[in-house]
Amino acid sequence: MNIGDAARLSGLPAKTIRYYEDIGLIRPLRDTNGYRVFRENDLHKLTFLARARSLGFTIEECRTLLELYEDQNRASADVKRLAEDHLVQIDQKLTELMAMRETLSELIEACKGDHRPDCPILKGLSSVTQ
Repeated sequence: MNIGDAARLSGLPAKTIRYYEDIGLIRPLRDTNGYRVFRENDLHKLTFLARARSLGFTIEECRTLLELYEDQNRASADVKRLAEDHLVQIDQKLTELMAMRETLSELIEACKGDHRPDCPILKGLSSVTQ
């Protein structure tokens, strides 16, 4: 199949597929005319990468996951450890987002939103925190 078919079936843009090839995540065959030829295995990897990226795994984490996926002698504990580490990162981001939300909520609540120039939101954004 060509890159358009691979993009449609995997849900990834052709540009992303080319990038994944450039960085060595996938290695489609090349036809005699130089066009990429994607096999079922390539499509499977692209779908795998799309799903992993949608879960927030980095490119390097995806590379490791693909290596583990292709290694028939892998230990599932290695995969689980990588997923657990990623979950810790997600939890940290959630904590940071909740703190951001709380701060922004407080700034919005303090602002009267009237026609006067005094604005607690701008004041809060410009103040130095320690």
